[in-house]
Amino acid sequence: MAKHSLSFTDLLVQKGLVSPNQIAAATEAANEDRISLQDAIIKLKFAKSSDVMKALADSQGYEYVYLEDLNIPPNIIELVPESVARENTIIPLSADESALTIVTAKPDDFELSDKLQFILNRRIKFAVASKDAIVDAIGRHYGSTGGDNAKAMLQEFTDTQIDFTETDEDEEDSGSPEDPNSPVVKLVHLIISEAVQSRASDIHIEPFEDRVRIRYRIDGVLVERNSPPRRMLGAILSRIKILSKLDIAERRRTQDGRIKVTLGEKELDLRVSVIPTNHGQSVVMRILDKDSIKVGLRQLGFVEEDYNTLQTLIRRPNGIVLVTGPTGSGKTTSLYAALNELNTPDRKIITAEDPVEYYLAGINQVEIKHEIGLDFARVIRAMLRQAPNVILVGEMRDLETAQMGIQASLTGHLVFSTLHTNDAPSAVTRLADMKVPYYLIASSVIAIMAQRLVRRVCPKCKTQYTPSPASMEAAGLNINDPKVVNATFMHGKGCPNCAGKGFRGRMGIYELMRMSSKIRELTFAAATTGVIRTAAIQEGMSTLYWDGIKKAFKGVTTIDEVMRVAKLQEE
Repeated sequence: MAKHSLSFTDLLVQKGLVSPNQIAAATEAANEDRISLQDAIIKLKFAKSSDVMKALADSQGYEYVYLEDLNIPPNIIELVPESVARENTIIPLSADESALTIVTAKPDDFELSDKLQFILNRRIKFAVASKDAIVDAIGRHYGSTGGDNAKAMLQEFTDTQIDFTETDEDEEDSGSPEDPNSPVVKLVHLIISEAVQSRASDIHIEPFEDRVRIRYRIDGVLVERNSPPRRMLGAILSRIKILSKLDIAERRRTQDGRIKVTLGEKELDLRVSVIPTNHGQSVVMRILDKDSIKVGLRQLGFVEEDYNTLQTLIRRPNGIVLVTGPTGSGKTTSLYAALNELNTPDRKIITAEDPVEYYLAGINQVEIKHEIGLDFARVIRAMLRQAPNVILVGEMRDLETAQMGIQASLTGHLVFSTLHTNDAPSAVTRLADMKVPYYLIASSVIAIMAQRLVRRVCPKCKTQYTPSPASMEAAGLNINDPKVVNATFMHGKGCPNCAGKGFRGRMGIYELMRMSSKIRELTFAAATTGVIRTAAIQEGMSTLYWDGIKKAFKGVTTIDEVMRVAKLQEE
């Protein structure tokens, strides 16, 4: 690629990516923080990292590489050890007899060039990509070639022979958990960053008699990573507690905290839970990514009919919309997607949550604090004095909360809330079990939606296949049914994009029960769940299971995946 006649900054200004004033501000920030100008522009969010790096590549005559859709051959990846790639944020792109082409976000770092030339014993040629794209590509490619960065880091710690010996008397001093150069600080940072790169929703650190097990939940399934030695447990716990501002000396009680971290351009919240077990303290860190709730209802995976119905329901002036499902079934994301659609300057929206997981601009969010008597019922009562249009109640968990929510809906407010039930019809019975009168349920609830999450077939390695007759029969499908005959069944073979799993990402399967006049009558008459379910299906409700099967027919997920989360006998 020929070098551009304009300088890097002139090119950015010419392309309209930044203004001269922003260049001046970025230059000042770069000098203050001792970072490169391109890093300062990205840090100040004046322009996207990909646009900045493209301009840098053009101005200096380097090739710009779009790594997102690129699969680099394993024989090329093997030319650079994983520890070198991760430490320097580089990835090999191609090789010939004359040179090895390395993708970097710092093409002007001559020390890096000399260092790599020495380590790899080859002439180095640079290509350019954004730092985030390189980090993501490292995660995809080294994860699939048998390398393991946690393993490399642990091996490095073992080689340094640092003593992490844990004692009951002085557990918190193990491994200098406050020293930024301490190996345990690096390890905890690495565990968090690796989990984020792997798209994990939570990190589990579990002590056992002879080892510490680390697992990430990726697309709803726990995956075990390399385990640190048992002697490192005290130092790891202390570091996590320091980050989440918890008492490092407390080992007998449960503790909850939060960690704010910035990885690349991502700002993440981690919700930390510590509980004592018989082999030490077990930690779960829930990763809360703000980007994950910036989705509209359209992206959640609704079939067209349910999408249109829900769009109509959320624009009703009053009534209760309930979302049901177990923990981790995506209820919060669905509710926030609905609130995002309704979040306009002419509406006042207030939420009561326990705890507030994601912060939404333009919405008043109240965190429940039971220790000072600030519970759901009290917050809802106060909310109504603030004249809101829309109310979100985190969970209807008792009669008082349910009554307050119903009262709000009957006085002209649209109320969203969640319940823990297996399907939509059983939510009516659940409210009745909480001693809510049937006539109030019938008059206030306008819709109940049950949901689960299924894994999506990886788009990069999906191939068409025909399920076996046995699995068809287990799924309750007739192989001669025209819908089955015309279906496009897909599954993933496994590739770097999905870390060999055949699945990447998740989508919802839904059961949307609208409270029609027939179902209101049945509710008022205290009908059983089975009777209500039968009536809802007759009126066109697609059950969780069959909504999933329809998506399997389209090749978006698989029959086995649907059967994993929604059993046929539930219908």
